[in-house]
Amino acid sequence: MVMAIWRVLRLGVNDAFTNMAIDEAILSARIAGEVPNTLRFYRWKPSAVSVGRFQDISNEVYVENCRKHGVDIVRRITGGGAVYHDSDGEITYSVTVGESDLGLKDVAAAYDVICKGLIEATRILGIDADFNPGDPRKCPNITIAERKISGSAQARRKQVLLQHGTFLIDTDLEKMFTYLRVPWAETCRDVLPIAEKRLTSVEKELGERVSVEEAFDALVQGFQRVFESQSRDENLTKYERELAKKLRRERFANETWTLTGKLP
Repeated sequence: MVMAIWRVLRLGVNDAFTNMAIDEAILSARIAGEVPNTLRFYRWKPSAVSVGRFQDISNEVYVENCRKHGVDIVRRITGGGAVYHDSDGEITYSVTVGESDLGLKDVAAAYDVICKGLIEATRILGIDADFNPGDPRKCPNITIAERKISGSAQARRKQVLLQHGTFLIDTDLEKMFTYLRVPWAETCRDVLPIAEKRLTSVEKELGERVSVEEAFDALVQGFQRVFESQSRDENLTKYERELAKKLRRERFANETWTLTGKLP
């Protein structure tokens, strides 16, 4: 698939509210024709839990544990499930692209195309991964021997698609399930044996340490190869920066939005 030059926003570090505000600002800017198709890569500081657009936080998150340990909680504009974003063990990507540029309007097909970039990145790092199309209850993801290494979620507005998701470099499952609630489990330790079989990471698969820079370089190369495109390193525009500040203040850092998915 040959595509025009993509804008790449290199690895940034922000709090959860800023990260989600920036992704939505890019989506709005792309709809307005202010920016080209964009690949963004970022990390979270402090660590955070993001919940899907329509989820009930009380079912998904140990809110008091998050508050006690300084872990942010943010509600996304995309669907999907609750995700723990570790400040050290993850890179998050986002792809903002016009649907006509992908040539696909089918949701599953769009996931498949974008996730090929993640699969190529794992291959560059020396791992063979597969696309898992998910089901009506679970978004598509990337797996290695049926263990998830990357999960994604989408939002679509006015023929523009935002897909963002995780790329797990390392995982601390005990920490993860201190913050993520599993309804049937009485304690975090009830979840760990199952989580060990369902989740993995780059370092776990390779059996050696992988730097954030190595993983980032692999991600950039992976998407470039799949989209058969050149990329151009840029920064957020003034339009995006100003809109992101507004969205952070009015939506993502607003407790009513976080708890209910509605604005006051």
